[in-house]
Amino acid sequence: MPRNLDLAALRAFVTIASAGGVTRAAGLLNLTQSAVSMQLKRLEEALGQRLMERDGRGVRLTAQGEAALSLARRMTALNDELVERMRQREPEGEIRLGVPHDIVPGAIPRVMRAFADAYPRVRLTLISSVTITLHEMFARGACDVMLGTEGAAGPGGEEIARRPLVWVAAEGATAPLRRPLPLAFEEACLFRAAAQDALERAGIPWEIAVSADNSRAIDASVSADLAVHAVLGGFDTPELRPVPHGVLPDLGDVAITLYSAPGGDAARDHLEGLLRRAYATAALTVAAE
Repeated sequence: MPRNLDLAALRAFVTIASAGGVTRAAGLLNLTQSAVSMQLKRLEEALGQRLMERDGRGVRLTAQGEAALSLARRMTALNDELVERMRQREPEGEIRLGVPHDIVPGAIPRVMRAFADAYPRVRLTLISSVTITLHEMFARGACDVMLGTEGAAGPGGEEIARRPLVWVAAEGATAPLRRPLPLAFEEACLFRAAAQDALERAGIPWEIAVSADNSRAIDASVSADLAVHAVLGGFDTPELRPVPHGVLPDLGDVAITLYSAPGGDAARDHLEGLLRRAYATAALTVAAE
């Protein structure tokens, strides 16, 4: 059966080795010399090995003591780390995360799971809307951390990824070939103007066939082949397919941006790191495809 070592005896051994003698070690440990000597003796008896020998200037490590010292230091360090970690109060509270609905799938569920594992007592509230609305909420303090999909990061923001904007339609759709081209966009969607400008430059007539205030209505209309839509590459839903290259004009690319309100803490820093890694990795995956 394994024998449990006395951590106090291990600490005495480590301190004697570092201090170079029992007298100095006793002062550092706030113990008497006899108490420190007894702890060292107890450890040697438990291990069945002589760890130290006295010489004219104090004590020196035996060969067995040299072998044991690094492990003893690790064991006392782990003890101290555990005690310190348990003494620290676990962060609590709430972080409100705003994310455009079209970049929630895939990345955000993974981020939320990883964050909950690291900070189980911090509630992460997801707010999903279009970028314009999220900016308004962020400005009035209704979001603590916000992602956006826009041409470039605004003041105080950072670009964490860049993606191509692509046309999507239903499987086997005829909508991309109709003229005027039927479009489906949310009323406040930033991609709406980009799509219209690209069509104007290409000389392709268009019309807004479906306008709604939520993404589910748009996705349903496009999957029914009533119109085409534009999304960030890699975030098309299973019901929608990218329109073949060359059928419709190129839409350029869009930045995924990150904003964080002042007064962050370790939990929020961790969340922001998860978001950066999640979207940077996703961007690399799409590029590879």
